[in-house]
Amino acid sequence: MGTDNQTWVREFILLGLSSDWDTQVSLFVLFLVMYIVTVLGNFLIVLLIRLDSRLHTPMYFFLTNLSLVDVSYATSIIPQMLVHLLAAHKAIPFVSCAAQLFFSLGWGGIEFVLLAVMAYDRYVAVCDPLRYSVIMHGGLCTRLAITSWVSGSINALIHTAITFQLPMCRNKYIDHISCEILAVIRLACVDTSSNEIAIMVSSIVLLMTPFCLVLLSYIQIISTILKIRSTEGRKKAFHTCASHLTVVVLCYGMAIFTYIQPHSSPSVLQEKLISLFYAVLTPMLNPMIYSVRNKEVKGAWQKLLGQFSGLTSKLAT
Repeated sequence: MGTDNQTWVREFILLGLSSDWDTQVSLFVLFLVMYIVTVLGNFLIVLLIRLDSRLHTPMYFFLTNLSLVDVSYATSIIPQMLVHLLAAHKAIPFVSCAAQLFFSLGWGGIEFVLLAVMAYDRYVAVCDPLRYSVIMHGGLCTRLAITSWVSGSINALIHTAITFQLPMCRNKYIDHISCEILAVIRLACVDTSSNEIAIMVSSIVLLMTPFCLVLLSYIQIISTILKIRSTEGRKKAFHTCASHLTVVVLCYGMAIFTYIQPHSSPSVLQEKLISLFYAVLTPMLNPMIYSVRNKEVKGAWQKLLGQFSGLTSKLAT
């Protein structure tokens, strides 16, 4: 396994949010309910898109991918956190910790790239609507989705490999709710500057680059919207982007705050709250945002509920 001074640990202890039993039980109930809402909300969005032919467009193809990523990201963290909230010994094996870091980083990276792809889709829809179906054809949409999944997965694999090669010197207490990369790196008993540089580089490539592409897309979108003469036209164009823009603000903001400057990273409590935000709150809110802010999704919901109500009435009679 290594020398006495530099050795691999077999398991880690996650300190979590609180050591108070009553608080842990309350948090367990809260997070369990939120996780159930997250899973149901995102799978209902996917089901709705599959059932309604009016939603078989590039925008909703990417939304399907986003919903699957959200559920997967939440599942990589929340079930383990729920178990630990009720467990006396909050241990996670070395391999499980590495797997959790890989999957959480992977899903997070995929989401950032996917949001940039969705911004490009909105850019084409608003700025070049007559050629939208020609530009955003099925082949391009598939390639863009695959690019999102592959880039996020490769980034996660690289970081997981270099993080878990660090000697921990028997440090096994992770002051976090999960095996988050900055929390794991803090356990190392060697210089981790190369890891921090790697985080910085990947943050620029996988976080700031997509963010800049989103920013450029929306500059063009806003410029085009302002040129529309009719108020109704401007309102319609804005509504096509409102849901995506809301999700972008939620997802990119705290990630930039957390990962761009590891040396001046937030406090441990802030890191835990940010992780909770991404694992619990964002995946739960995304389907709600698209359901409430999007007229097409609301219309599809009304149609589906109407069909269900009609079927129920027939069965009752």
